[in-house]
Amino acid sequence: MEQIKTVSEPSERKYQHEHDRASSRWNPFYWKVGVLPFPIYIAIAAIVLAAAYFQKLPADMIGGFAIIMVAGMVLGEIGSRLPIIKSIGGPAILALFVPSAFMFFGWLNETTVNAVSNLMTTSNFLYFYIACLVAGSILGMNRVVLIQGITKMLVPLVAGTAVSMAAGVGMGLLLGYEAKHTLFFIVVPILAGGIGEGILPLSAGYSTILGIPAAELISQLIPAAIIGNIFAIIGAALLKQLGAKKPHLTGKGVLVKTKGPVMPKSIDDTKPVNFALMGAGLLVACSFYVFGHLMESSLHIPAAILMILIAAIAKVLKLIPEQLEQGAFHLYKFVSTSFTWPLMVGLGLLFIPLEDVAGIISFSYVLICATVVFAMIATGYFVGQWLNMHPVDSGIVTGCHSGLGGTGDVAILSASDRMSLMPFAQVATRLGGAGTVILATFVLRWLGL
Repeated sequence: MEQIKTVSEPSERKYQHEHDRASSRWNPFYWKVGVLPFPIYIAIAAIVLAAAYFQKLPADMIGGFAIIMVAGMVLGEIGSRLPIIKSIGGPAILALFVPSAFMFFGWLNETTVNAVSNLMTTSNFLYFYIACLVAGSILGMNRVVLIQGITKMLVPLVAGTAVSMAAGVGMGLLLGYEAKHTLFFIVVPILAGGIGEGILPLSAGYSTILGIPAAELISQLIPAAIIGNIFAIIGAALLKQLGAKKPHLTGKGVLVKTKGPVMPKSIDDTKPVNFALMGAGLLVACSFYVFGHLMESSLHIPAAILMILIAAIAKVLKLIPEQLEQGAFHLYKFVSTSFTWPLMVGLGLLFIPLEDVAGIISFSYVLICATVVFAMIATGYFVGQWLNMHPVDSGIVTGCHSGLGGTGDVAILSASDRMSLMPFAQVATRLGGAGTVILATFVLRWLGL
């Protein structure tokens, strides 16, 4: 009898646990939107939406955060649950393009737009986010992995750029497009490094050479960049799925393979959070960006690249005490966990103009964009494998070259759950984009078009 009792007790406990869990599903507090219980989320969303509707929403950081966090939580939750969509970067796609659609149809009042605009542009929340990610992820890396990653990734980046240009022009010729138009108005905008850092200087260069107003050129260049970013998100999400099925192909956020039991990070994830050190880590992250901004005009190198370089130098030379590295790393974990989907809501609302996409889109146009992006990702995958890099992570980083600058890096890395690759993604986007813009304007002037 005693033996029967010892066997049945676990079964009874298992049954009781399943019964309690099933009955708790009828409790509204069991349902979650992000980390919030459903009733709490509804109450908060109702307050924020009521303030927006009656035009009482503060037009500052508080109002902006309230809007993007309420929208980001629910769109991220929906995107992570929709069949098929969740496998191709659903949260990132919904967080970017649902707000953009709301702007396109005029469903947002001026108060709401002003609050988000002040947060995203006046307060420059995007670069605050990137500074925290770059500082924390670099300072939290293994030094050997950092050095090898930055030096090795330039090879797949250059190879990917060449292959994607050839593939895009080739597909354009097959579909009846003129080679020059395909190269300069479809392929190059995808690889230019975003709208602010790529499309705007590219349009200025084109305007000087072609004698066409820059504003008119921008509307012709932006659609390719946006569509390319969508395919880059999808490609990164598909690589994430590949890595989940074949773990030997991915470092799960580590770019370079290492010999022996080398940990991908020098920071211990299990250490308790020290909030004072997090504050110090915030100051370190801001100082890196301020240094880049200070030296940008003198060195003629984008502040984002200088920020990466100074962070990498500080890490390699061990200029930052380990405690501060720990604080910066915990800040990075907090920012990437809490603000990714909300940030993309703000980016989609302000910087993804659907009207430009709708005016020029066609099946052949989309197919050329897809060819460019997937050629870039595939080249990064195979060249990275040849260079002893994790091919999945190499493909994702190389694919960031076809994203919308910092906006695209956030969306692509979040869709692939590889935020630790942000420093490499920024190098791919900034250096790759700047190189593409300079080369394209030089060739266009040389051809005398």
